[in-house]
Amino acid sequence: MRPRTTAVAMIVAALALSAGCAAEQDRAASAAPRAIKPVAGCGKASWTDPADLAPGRTPARCDKGAPAPRPLTKHRTLTVATGTLNAEYVAPLRLAIAKGEFKKEGLDVQLKVLPTPEALPLLAKGDLDALWAAPEAAVVNGVNGGFDIRWVAGNFSPDPRSKSGLWVRLKNGESATSASLRGSRMGTMIGKGSVIMYPMDRTFTAHHADMDSVTFQQLGSSDVLTALTGGGVDSAWLLDPVWRRVDGDRRYAFLGGQPQGEPLGGALYGPNLLQRDPDAGVAFLRAYIRTVNTYFAGDYKADPAFVAELAKLLKVDAKILTSVPSLRMDWEIRKGTAARLQRAYRDAGVTKGDPLPENRLVDRALYAEAVGHRP
Repeated sequence: MRPRTTAVAMIVAALALSAGCAAEQDRAASAAPRAIKPVAGCGKASWTDPADLAPGRTPARCDKGAPAPRPLTKHRTLTVATGTLNAEYVAPLRLAIAKGEFKKEGLDVQLKVLPTPEALPLLAKGDLDALWAAPEAAVVNGVNGGFDIRWVAGNFSPDPRSKSGLWVRLKNGESATSASLRGSRMGTMIGKGSVIMYPMDRTFTAHHADMDSVTFQQLGSSDVLTALTGGGVDSAWLLDPVWRRVDGDRRYAFLGGQPQGEPLGGALYGPNLLQRDPDAGVAFLRAYIRTVNTYFAGDYKADPAFVAELAKLLKVDAKILTSVPSLRMDWEIRKGTAARLQRAYRDAGVTKGDPLPENRLVDRALYAEAVGHRP
């Protein structure tokens, strides 16, 4: 296995080097600043201060139907990779395709199911145009190795009523505030390279533990809850809507989840949309943002007809969809999120090299242009 592993590593390194060289050439060719024009229907509320980390922060919003389409002069086909087609956080993309919002921009968007580690080299080479995922540890390592990839738009943060996150089985006399995770066994379907390591790291600290003092047991999606309730693990990261199965049971306590008001994923672009065709990159975000403003601006699950449409599109049961609160769809990226993610990855031992500055991982310029904001 060692020769194969070494060969794979050499191939990835070579791809990163060639991608980095190509990116430098593209960047030099597109160094001129892009013109930012005011956008009708996108006023002051369409941009929030990236440094505002208040949990109750109102997400940026334009009017319904804004920003209006600005069709490209030449039709483009974009291939976007995503880990799943059925998760709720992918709903804005699925609906934008179904409602023709991308078509209005002159884009034919095709979604392709690929896990992030497989998609990254393709994105860096230009074989993929975008990735709808998160700046996971693999992304950080890729950028550190020379990949020209940026996180260009957010996706969502949880509703305050959501309890998707870390749950613990309480011992005698313990409460949610006194529960200790030190020396515990934790079940999760998410590896240490996931963005969830950031909120998990923060929760560990609040409960007298760190990454080294907790034993991780990676389980299948159907096994996580069974392991927690059956005693196979002491704690578990429960996703929507699985946490509803233990909510209200005094034997279990919710310790924390994704920070409110802070998206941890969204759109990642490679050189195609960052450098070679930024007009298409802005058009993609314009259609996405318009879809959020038109269909996901508030509690979208309060509309039974829309829930039925969404359930059919995502191929999930409408009752399951409404068993958990609406996501707070949010296209913006908070200041410092990239640094906090990298800190968690270092604590988990899944990244190498010095921490990357924010501008190596994050680019807010394209969604700023889409809503007419001059940074």
